[in-house]
Amino acid sequence: MNRFRADVTLVFVAMIWGSAFVAQKIGNATMSPLWFVAVRFLISAVALAPFAWREAQKSTSMDHQSVRLAAAVGLCLAVGACLQQAAMVTASVTNGGFLTAAYVVLVPLTAWLLMRTPLRPLILAAGALVAAGAYLLGTHGGVVTWAIGDTLLLVADVAWAFAITLVAMFMVRANRPYFLVFVQFATTGILALVAASVLENGPHGIEEALPALLFAAIISGGIAYTLQMVCQRYTPPAEAALIMSLESVFAAIAGALLLGERLTLIAALGCALIFLGVVISEVVPTILRSRAAKL
Repeated sequence: MNRFRADVTLVFVAMIWGSAFVAQKIGNATMSPLWFVAVRFLISAVALAPFAWREAQKSTSMDHQSVRLAAAVGLCLAVGACLQQAAMVTASVTNGGFLTAAYVVLVPLTAWLLMRTPLRPLILAAGALVAAGAYLLGTHGGVVTWAIGDTLLLVADVAWAFAITLVAMFMVRANRPYFLVFVQFATTGILALVAASVLENGPHGIEEALPALLFAAIISGGIAYTLQMVCQRYTPPAEAALIMSLESVFAAIAGALLLGERLTLIAALGCALIFLGVVISEVVPTILRSRAAKL
């Protein structure tokens, strides 16, 4: 895989994750949030276990720092997933996509903090465009009306931002995407199971939520998260975050098509701004590199 293919694949990942907000919303109708997260990610861990085992047979052993990085990514995913699922009880699918996409402005900061990656003006400007587009998409240009779920989504953004940066750090040290995904899923599933056992009643409504669970576990989890791991070996964290912010656009489209949520002209303008921010982050550096090569 090269950088171009990785970027295109991340768009596909964003499309899956945007659609997954619908599955999460449907799942909350019959299951409590933490139990949904626990069952979802335990299914994902079981599905990925054979791939992680096969990868281990063909790979060299990892150092302790790589294992610690994988565990840290798992912890970030657990925090983000639990908060996001709890948030979707009150947040709409469109707002869920909008507020989740806000992590795009945090990733350059976490990349600078953990990897000492310079804060490039172009990426910051593209992030600002994406944030503005996400605002229009989520609020239709009006005043934000906050529910508790919206606040939880913003807190989850911090976890997502650190997770994306830590994934990049891991993939530089150890090209073991299946191991990383398995550790993420197992960590999240176990921590969510413990939290659900303490804070919620039993896992009721699994049969009714099974289609949503399977989509979230296999498609959004097993497939999309694995693709993200592979692609982040080629796409830097800030640029990856910008591309994956397209999930807010796909979430709005999925919410409109499947749940009847409205997509106004202003919201469509927000989609266009998000797309423009992603294009700027990808096309402008390519043009500048091309010009430099000709000099």
